[in-house]
Amino acid sequence: MRTLCVYCGARRGTDDRFLPAARELGELLAAQQIGLVYGGSRAGLMGAVADGVMSGGGSAIGVIPHGLMRAEIAHEGLTELIAVKDMHERKMTFEKLSEGFVVMPGGLGTLDELFEAWTWSYLGIHSKPIGLLNLYGYYDSLLDFLGHARARGFVDAAAFDRVVVAEDAGTLLQRMRAWTPSGAPLWRADLER
Repeated sequence: MRTLCVYCGARRGTDDRFLPAARELGELLAAQQIGLVYGGSRAGLMGAVADGVMSGGGSAIGVIPHGLMRAEIAHEGLTELIAVKDMHERKMTFEKLSEGFVVMPGGLGTLDELFEAWTWSYLGIHSKPIGLLNLYGYYDSLLDFLGHARARGFVDAAAFDRVVVAEDAGTLLQRMRAWTPSGAPLWRADLER
């Protein structure tokens, strides 16, 4: 993996452990010579990941819609900052520039990005690893809900093979490197039933 897109909050959150964990992820990416692609903000977890990458001498590319340049306080110390038209173009650019996706704690935007990347994998639009960094149990309730949706027949059990989960960044990156696509897009198997 030469580049990873990191989805995370432009806020710090209420758990003081998230910010240093975001910076540590950035430092780990730089140490492993993995370039960062992310939302372009200098605020919250986004800024901490980018600062970690840059402090380690790594590459950080921010992708930010014109309308959020001021609202998200665009990071000016990046390797490159790409301004795009809207959120749709932002997500398409993330997908084009990265070889995988890491999801850290975040809010609605982060969840939107997670589920779009996951759905695109399911539909065969990409075959890139998706890693859910479940720091301090942040995503436990979401994973429980998805298990509930699977039990109710709305999520194919094989869809879970499209995402790897870990509680620390080192383990997550290791699992993402070992991940391989499971073959044909899952929706084809659904249609054959």
